[in-house]
Amino acid sequence: MTTTTVAKGLSAGGLNIDPPVVLAPMAGITNRAFRRLCREAGAGLYVSEMVTSRALIERNDETLDMVTFAADENPRSVQLYGVDPQVMAQAVRIIVDEDRADHIDLNFGCPVPKVTRKGGGSALPWKQDLFRSIVRAVIAAANGKVPVSVKMRKGIDDEHLTYLDAGAAAAQEGVAWVALHGRTAAQMYGDTADWSAIARLKEQLAGYGTPVLGNGDIWTAADALRMMSETGADGVVVGRGCLGRPWLFGQLAAAFTGADIPADPHFDEVLRTLRRHAQLLCIDYGEIRGCRDMRKHMAWYLKGFSVKQQIRQSLGTVSTLAELDELIGQMNGDQEFNQVVGAGPRGRTSGGRRPTLPEGWLDSPFIDEVAAQNLLEAELSVSGG
Repeated sequence: MTTTTVAKGLSAGGLNIDPPVVLAPMAGITNRAFRRLCREAGAGLYVSEMVTSRALIERNDETLDMVTFAADENPRSVQLYGVDPQVMAQAVRIIVDEDRADHIDLNFGCPVPKVTRKGGGSALPWKQDLFRSIVRAVIAAANGKVPVSVKMRKGIDDEHLTYLDAGAAAAQEGVAWVALHGRTAAQMYGDTADWSAIARLKEQLAGYGTPVLGNGDIWTAADALRMMSETGADGVVVGRGCLGRPWLFGQLAAAFTGADIPADPHFDEVLRTLRRHAQLLCIDYGEIRGCRDMRKHMAWYLKGFSVKQQIRQSLGTVSTLAELDELIGQMNGDQEFNQVVGAGPRGRTSGGRRPTLPEGWLDSPFIDEVAAQNLLEAELSVSGG
């Protein structure tokens, strides 16, 4: 399949992201090992797992490891979470002063209850004054040395949309770009992403010259091209679509430059990628933890292929690379990629539930005493989501 060039590179603060493709931060997924596989497949920006500002300033060992990048990883991108402008600013100063990253993304899109119930993540942009204060404090702390972007959702639910006001505020404060997932917090990962919201945000921010990146339901390179065409977005952010498919970034790079899009790999090549992924995790975390972490990836890599149930079950409990090699040897690698199943939706698909929010959170779009108290408890001390 051949296409034409659809987008220019994304330039911000000395960075040139070409093609304008960003790996979405995903808890327990976008660690150094997975980012390496994606980088080797194609150019773009590959963001770390979510790092909490509180854990960073407390110099939590696991968090410091998350903001320690491979020597050849460039540019280095960190996603930062927090609800207190001053704590966020302090965390940014650590990142900048210690030269830990080349780009900072702010998390205002996480929909999970443990985050939203305290007013964080996708719940936070509802409080317009707090949202602006955080963005302003972070931009000031970065001091022009590191570009800052924002990732968010449409809002809390269809009755409490925040993306247009929040996007304008972020643009006014000087963010490098705004990325929008076309779902609300209530939708979680269900239903269909609303790409028309991305188009509306692009139109809203045109006067500021702030790029808009689209996120949601990009399962193939063709989906990315269609999103760009339908929304006018300046780039795409890919999350669940690359689970078990790090080679998707090579396909995206080809699509955005008008080259022939490489076919999805034969099963034997998929198995080699799976094995390399496991090895990289073991190098970073040791064999026991690395193999344990790899278990969650197995079903994503095997999706659409014929594998005996007993082997699938054993892969879910694999503890050593030797065990993994034995199981891989029992599989038939002579299988074509199943385009219908393998290139479809993957990862979490749950949705349609009422968001968990602090009591009275929706009473006002501004901070009051009750909201302020809730936010004192909203600073997470553990990174990764």
